Amino acid sequence: MTGAQPIAPTGITLQPEIPICQGDLPLDWYQEEFKPYAEEYIALSDRTPENVLPWLDSYIKPALDHFGESLLLLAHYYMGGEIVKLVERYGGKVADSYALALQASRNPEKKVIVESAVHFMAETIATLASDDQQVWITNPKAGCTMEMMAKDWMVKPIEDQLLAKYGDDLLVVAYMNTSGRIKALAGRTGGAVCTSSNAHLVVDWARKQNKKILFVPDEHLGRNTAAKLGMDLNKVVAFPNPLYEGIDWKLDELPGVDEAEMYLWGGFCGVHTVFTPEQVLWWKNKGWRVIIHPESRLEAVQLADGSGSTAYLWNEVMNSPAGSKIAVGTEGHFVRNLKEQAAFKGIQVAHLADITSEVTSVASSEVTSVASSEAGCGCATMSRNDPPHLAGMLDLLRKGEAPDLNLVLAGDTVDETTAKRERLTGSDRTRMVSDAKLALERMIQITESTS
Repeated sequence: MTGAQPIAPTGITLQPEIPICQGDLPLDWYQEEFKPYAEEYIALSDRTPENVLPWLDSYIKPALDHFGESLLLLAHYYMGGEIVKLVERYGGKVADSYALALQASRNPEKKVIVESAVHFMAETIATLASDDQQVWITNPKAGCTMEMMAKDWMVKPIEDQLLAKYGDDLLVVAYMNTSGRIKALAGRTGGAVCTSSNAHLVVDWARKQNKKILFVPDEHLGRNTAAKLGMDLNKVVAFPNPLYEGIDWKLDELPGVDEAEMYLWGGFCGVHTVFTPEQVLWWKNKGWRVIIHPESRLEAVQLADGSGSTAYLWNEVMNSPAGSKIAVGTEGHFVRNLKEQAAFKGIQVAHLADITSEVTSVASSEVTSVASSEAGCGCATMSRNDPPHLAGMLDLLRKGEAPDLNLVLAGDTVDETTAKRERLTGSDRTRMVSDAKLALERMIQITESTS
């Protein structure tokens, strides 16, 4: 696999006297092995770099010396600002889900990979890793609310109905925000994985296969992708959300199911569905440019000036000329980091939901009074990876005492509340890894053949 650009540093740095803003987890949410590190962290007098960094250095620098070039630290853009800053400070990489997925396969010399993000990302990295590479997650409870809406046991009854109805004429496109077991379903049906950066490429490829497409799990990314490709949205049918409407329903009872070209699983991201057309217009009427993540609702995306993945949003702002004013609709930690970095270049950044007491009606274009929106909504589950988890993970690895629960293998599922893990073994795991890897490699081929 060749062609992907190396991950460039974000440029985010820890400034003196800037507090580490991430909220502390309750002590009983830490694994027993991590509690001593959490207790020390909580006991620090404050969260400024002057106090936090010497404490972290005492654990992380010995681990860096111990592992040398064989260690790779990774974090997603959505991580709390301090983790993004800390991972880069200690030589790690920060990126979107597509770039993170490739890191093991693109860096074969890295034998110990430590990821501060959500479990499905670590599992994806592990799926593409070599047998001599280990992938560890700093907190196995770090899940994804969207992925929780498409557990394999939820999808299976609907999958059975689709396969009974269409057989080989069904193709599954699995968003990166899914478990390996769902990615394997894409592989088994001749489909592919996608990310927000390449969904339009993958769905365009899928349409050319002349099959019915199931897009899982994000209804909004699926609909935005269909609109971007000029598909007839009357032929895009959304399934019920399994958390709120259950999975005990019949496919043939849905209106338009026979005429549909693409089915959308009823999942969504709570961080991105807060954005509204009214918020977009509020900023545009003030002369600001608006860019937004495509996990947001179609009505908001269509009114925005641009939409795309986290990498797109970051680069779009940082490559803008000085004096630009840009409202960004995505996860709050990301926007706070982006706002800080853009200010150094004379660019103003605001969170899209950070409006005051009036918005513009989409229907009438009139300004009306509304309650203030709460800006800066962050991915709470991803933020379960905090400084004590990072310090503890590296120290325990150095001492050879890392908990097996933090070791991520393809096919693992972890309960986000209890941390109970279910691990596939034997032929079941072999088959799942093969199918999921096929879907991931197909995504890479589709993406890089167009670059």
